[in-house]
Amino acid sequence: MENNLIKKYNVAGPRYTSYPTVPYWTDSPSLENWKKFVKTSFDKTNEANGISLYIHLPFCESLCTFCGCNTRITVNHTVENPYITAVLKEWQMYVEVFDSSPIIKEIHLGGGTPTFFSPHNLDTLLNGIKKLASIHPHAEFSFEAHPNSTSKEHLEALYNLGFRRLSLGIQDFDPKVQKTVNRVQSFETVETVVNQAREIGYTSINFDLIYGLPFQTENSVLDTIQKTKLLKPDRIAFYSYAHVPWIKPGQRMFTELDLPQDEAKRKLYELGRELFQEANYVEIGMDHFSLPSDSLNQSLLNQTLHRNFMGYSSSYSELMIGLGVSSISDTWNCFAQNVKKVEEYYQLIEENKIPIFRGHILNTEDLIIRKHILNLMCKMETSWKNIEEQSQTIYDGIERLKEMQMDGLVEILPYQLKVTEKGRAFVRNICMAFDERLWKNIPSTQIFSQTV
Repeated sequence: MENNLIKKYNVAGPRYTSYPTVPYWTDSPSLENWKKFVKTSFDKTNEANGISLYIHLPFCESLCTFCGCNTRITVNHTVENPYITAVLKEWQMYVEVFDSSPIIKEIHLGGGTPTFFSPHNLDTLLNGIKKLASIHPHAEFSFEAHPNSTSKEHLEALYNLGFRRLSLGIQDFDPKVQKTVNRVQSFETVETVVNQAREIGYTSINFDLIYGLPFQTENSVLDTIQKTKLLKPDRIAFYSYAHVPWIKPGQRMFTELDLPQDEAKRKLYELGRELFQEANYVEIGMDHFSLPSDSLNQSLLNQTLHRNFMGYSSSYSELMIGLGVSSISDTWNCFAQNVKKVEEYYQLIEENKIPIFRGHILNTEDLIIRKHILNLMCKMETSWKNIEEQSQTIYDGIERLKEMQMDGLVEILPYQLKVTEKGRAFVRNICMAFDERLWKNIPSTQIFSQTV
């Protein structure tokens, strides 16, 4: 890839797991309005498509310094029961808003470290969720796991609850990199978890890998990917490390001088991409790869691939409810986020209040832009032939893309935009051209990670 393009387009930008992005949420709903949005979306979609649940389990025994998630570090496992009790009470409050039995299409356990919780307590949590709902016949249940804390008992308990997808946080197999980011786990440990999961019957295993970590080199990334290929996960998320020490102070344990920059960082991604494709992985959207047999690739072929706060998904339901601290819910017309501190979360739950603290009601323009950004992220193209989509914002975005067109990153056609093969690496930048809220209020300080 041309070095000048990397330098030219390596700017701070959103990852677009939502539009508008969280820093540009402005029109926050009241609690009562939020309940109305939830009820309207539920009534519209539950019977036909079901709903999605994201459950945030924030506890970790140690801090991984690459992580940008909302976590609570503790080795005290007595925190498990009170948290489960609160989450189940929050779920009960949402079911009361629904005023009808929900059909669950998707559950994802994120964190934190979901396998911080004991198998027994995870069983209590999930059975408490399922007791108030029915399960869609094509439901997909998935969870994130730390290999060091994931036992065979965890895998068996969650499998018996209906989970078939497992996402393992690998990041890197190099000992020096692991020590620097405080995520030390051996290849043998990961191999054991993978083999146990497959023996139990899990049908999709994902590895999270990160490029751009401190002290990574082409040789160390090559070694990590060779080890990954030996275990042949069904999916691979190959993320760019987001260096945001102003948000995550743990990242101040190393400096920008320890990180591969610009061209060197992009070479790590290109190396990984080439090796994945040689191993028969299909590139999915941005930074994701899957085997041809995996449902993520099937959804790409069927043009049903979706992207939300959990990343890319082969399953889509309009209403997504987030439970637990910091979780984000989405009714499609409105976003709402829960409070971030465990103590505040407990207090609001005790007061019988759904614990949201901010959100955003999407206006007509937001919905149009959201559609086009999703199309670009999931399909690498979008179109606006319908008259209601031909807003000034779209044409302003096309004007901003003229230089990218000259650089060979996009193809601009009548009422249509396509991302070229060369442009895939810059899809975040391409989406930014349509981000009207970003252009109207360019931040004076950095609030996003770099796009390359």
